Amino acid sequence: MKIADERKREVGAVAEAEVSATAFQELIREQLRQIGEDPERQGLLRTPERVEKSLKWLTRGHAMSVHDVIGDAIFNEDHHNMVLVKDIEMYSLCEHHMLPFFGKVHVAYIPDGKIVGLSKLPRIVEVFARRLQVQERLTEQIAQAIQEVLQPQGVGVVIEAAHLCMMMRGVEKQNSKTITSAVKGVFREDLRTREEFLRLCMINGIMG
Repeated sequence: MKIADERKREVGAVAEAEVSATAFQELIREQLRQIGEDPERQGLLRTPERVEKSLKWLTRGHAMSVHDVIGDAIFNEDHHNMVLVKDIEMYSLCEHHMLPFFGKVHVAYIPDGKIVGLSKLPRIVEVFARRLQVQERLTEQIAQAIQEVLQPQGVGVVIEAAHLCMMMRGVEKQNSKTITSAVKGVFREDLRTREEFLRLCMINGIMG
């Protein structure tokens, strides 16, 4: 009886997912109609399905957490100098127009007895970038997450990005870039530490 009940729940979950997918795709079809397109023409027949998969992939960060991507990759280490990972590729969606913005991220921290696996810093960036975002909040969220997880002496994050909402529409400025930064702990309190971080960012980096 329990197996039968479990099977019913599984069938119900699948049916619900299919209904949800159909509703999502119908919204895309209606968008196509609203811009004067024919969702039934050959080239657009599978567009709603593709758009659904694409948007769910691009916003998958809403279902991700920092603790999940870091796992057990935090190690005790007596290292008290700056750790910097540069030129982390970043792709996100502007929450105002749902158009992409993309660029590179520099992430640095000064440990206070704990370090994290280097590959985890790009993964932290991914958690927050794969959401509907604004660049200012994205920068702060990355810095705050590292501060909370590692409790280092300080954290610095710099992002430089190009925004298609500025390049393709509106002011249509093709070469404009937006730079944002977030600094915490000694990066904020100590001028020399902050200057060292920014100088390292500029060496063949996104600000170079």
